[in-house]
Formats: sequence, C-alpha cells, structure tokens
Amino acid sequence: MNPPAISPALASAGPAPVPAAKLWKAAQDFEAMALGQMLSPIFETVDIAHSPFGGGDAEETWQSLLVSELGKMIASHGGIGLAQPVYQELLRLQESSNAPLTPAVAATTPSLLPPQASLPRVIP
Repeated sequence: MNPPAISPALASAGPAPVPAAKLWKAAQDFEAMALGQMLSPIFETVDIAHSPFGGGDAEETWQSLLVSELGKMIASHGGIGLAQPVYQELLRLQESSNAPLTPAVAATTPSLLPPQASLPRVIP
C-alpha cells in the first residue's frame, strides 16, 4: 500500500525533512504492533500442553515472536485500517509543528515536546 499524498504546505522550508515513506513505515509498524497486542490474548488462552504438537518451554519462548510476526503479516496485507489515520496524524503534527504560531496562539497551545525539540519537516 502506498502512502497518501502530502499537503503542499509541507513543501515549505523548515527543519530537516522526513520522507513520507518513512512516516508511512512508522504508521504500518504501529499497526503491526497493535495487531500483535490484540492477538496475544488469543494465544494465551489456548491449552497447548495437550495438543499433538504443543507444550514445552520452546513453544512458550517463541510464541510472542509468532504473534508479532502474525501482526506484521496482517498489517502488510492491508491490516485493519489503523495505519492510515496514524499516518495522517503524524503528518498533521509535523505540519503544525512547522507552521509559525502567532504569540496569542503560542501562549495557549500546549506542547507535548520539550522546548528544544522539534519535529522534522516531511518531504514528498
């Protein structure tokens, strides 16, 4: 799946740019992690000790990796649609962090970043 188009406002000069593909990858990785967390309880409730291939310390050790990889596979094949809004929010946050604020708006806008931190600008 390709990343959506970037708004023209992000093409202006600003801090070091971040490629849109990198943001899209981060959004997909987030969706894969979220899917893995949602799948985890399913595997924890299965009684593997009495199955023909189940049980043992090795299966218990590798189960979290299996769930993680299942989440990655589901996300890479379209997922549940979580990557798209995450990507849009990342773009919105970077766009708003690159836009100059008037003194009145700056005084009333809370920042989640430390004063010295800034998000890089996104390039197409």
